[in-house]
Amino acid sequence: QVQLVESGGGLVQAGGSLRLSCAASGRTFSTYAMGWFRQAPGKEREFVAGVSWSGGSTYYADAVKGRFTISRDNAKNTVYLQMNSLKPEDTAVYYCASRLWGAAATTPADEYDYWGQGTQVTVAS
Repeated sequence: QVQLVESGGGLVQAGGSLRLSCAASGRTFSTYAMGWFRQAPGKEREFVAGVSWSGGSTYYADAVKGRFTISRDNAKNTVYLQMNSLKPEDTAVYYCASRLWGAAATTPADEYDYWGQGTQVTVAS
């Protein structure tokens, strides 16, 4: 069992930055690939970024490539999403998720085992 808790969301002006964190419980964090997803009102949950269990591989959705950076600190059981140059269309609830021994490029939401409760990101124009 893995419990995930996101933090760091908030309201920011377009062009600004936010850093999301996802803290995981359990001693096996380093065996899980981690992903960030987002869901805007009326839209399906979509993949944003993923990092392999080792942290050696990352993968991004085209919409955020070059603006967002995913990273992990296995010593702290935490995965991060640094979001720069934010746009109003980035407004959504952001979720972190974990998949045992997964790859960074695991994009379907139903392939992840555990989910956090989400954190709201609002980008004002």
